[in-house]
Amino acid sequence: MKPSIDALDARILALFRAEPRIGVLEASRRLSVARGTVQARLDRLETQGIVTGWGPDVDPVALGFEVSAFVTLEISQRGHRAIETALTHLPEVLEAHTISGSGDMLVRAVARSNADLQRVVDAVLDIDGVERSNMVIVLANGVPYRTTPLLERAALGREDV
Repeated sequence: MKPSIDALDARILALFRAEPRIGVLEASRRLSVARGTVQARLDRLETQGIVTGWGPDVDPVALGFEVSAFVTLEISQRGHRAIETALTHLPEVLEAHTISGSGDMLVRAVARSNADLQRVVDAVLDIDGVERSNMVIVLANGVPYRTTPLLERAALGREDV
């Protein structure tokens, strides 16, 4: 069964996205619903896998990692799991995805400088099974990661909106 959300779920999630430290009691006050309702819905959304974490968002730039890049990898056709495991050992690798198209994996990486990015890419290329890479450096983040529009769409329950 596909998890679904309603308008109240979307309002609860949007509020916690905007103000992650708000607390259940204050959220219930602002949304004019019972505290137990907010808590039960948050618990259900977490159990369904819709809410995947409660930790703070961290800005790599504020930590000194001012260069961001997307690296497309061509890998040997066996062992992508081993490559994914090896990538988890590189702290500068923020995420990696198996993809279709001109490459096999897409990696998002950060570095302190262009020279440091070269070190990171060299470490990726040293992983057994990585054959080639192609990289694009991020110049500006025009649309940061966001989910609120998806919450609004999902709450409507229709795909043709």
